[in-house]
Amino acid sequence: MSVFSQRDFADHEQVVFVSDDKSGLKAIIAVHNSNLGPALGGCRMWPYASEEEAIRDVLRLSRGMTYKSAMANLKLGGGKSVIIGNPRTQKTPELLAAFARALEQLNGRYIAAEDSGTSVADMKYMAQFTRHVAGIVDKPAADGTRSGDPSPATAYGTFIGIQAAVKERLGRDSLEGLRVALQGVGNVGFDLARQLKEAGASLWVTDIHRDSLTRAAKELDATVVAPDEIFGLDVDVFAPCALGAILNDTTIPQLKASIVAGAANNQLAEARHGLELMKRGILYAPDYVINAGGIIDVYHERIGFDRAALLKHIEGIRENLMEVFERAREEERPTGEVADTIAEERFRR
Repeated sequence: MSVFSQRDFADHEQVVFVSDDKSGLKAIIAVHNSNLGPALGGCRMWPYASEEEAIRDVLRLSRGMTYKSAMANLKLGGGKSVIIGNPRTQKTPELLAAFARALEQLNGRYIAAEDSGTSVADMKYMAQFTRHVAGIVDKPAADGTRSGDPSPATAYGTFIGIQAAVKERLGRDSLEGLRVALQGVGNVGFDLARQLKEAGASLWVTDIHRDSLTRAAKELDATVVAPDEIFGLDVDVFAPCALGAILNDTTIPQLKASIVAGAANNQLAEARHGLELMKRGILYAPDYVINAGGIIDVYHERIGFDRAALLKHIEGIRENLMEVFERAREEERPTGEVADTIAEERFRR
């Protein structure tokens, strides 16, 4: 297959294919843009159905990181990596070491952090073999310290973003009584659900992992539904917090929510689906704007961590989204298009 003719090959600066026979490593590293700084983005491990699917995912994700960092006003470029394999059965120390050595060969053009299928512990292990991993430093928290895991920051930023979307679309400052359907209650999704519950929202959840659903039902009094039921629920907010491309020709007509706002990356299967949401009167919070808390957290780790400065930066997601919503209203354009325009104004200077 051709990489250059891929629809998602959006002027990427570098795409590296990595393999190691001894460990079984098969991985792809993509650097989309480094105008604002070194490319930083998560390392995802997933049992992709095909190599083509993995290539498309890493290209879309790395491009999204360029736009995410620019919208969050970070001096970082956009990159991402994917390891092809099941993280629950195929991840080994040998495989992680092989991937880390491949990172080191890029001399800092790309910096990896934890993502779906990888963990802070994995990044700390990889740090034995490369200098170019992030999100591994323990940080001050309200109740003491927390690990370098950026997922709490992602969840908090997404919660702030939902507040902004509710204000814009429903004219409400309070989330009391808000009905929210969450697709995915892993690290980020569960923490987001907890914050929504504490704010008075009612929750419906689904996930591919039964233990995650059991925890959400027990600890948050969430209603568990089947994966294919989550789209059509009569709720105020649909919050995608799993994998991408879930807003498409099949799912959009099912939506009854007036807001789509969640932590997942690349929620639109195609750019045109943003227009479809707008036509249906559904407010879409562009994913890379609302879920930027994690990359903000990692950035602050690199420049010298200060918790107050971090929280202030994450809470700036509210203003970023309100700017997007306002321009979208005035220009009668999909919010995703408007966000792209603002990001491009920043990273193409």
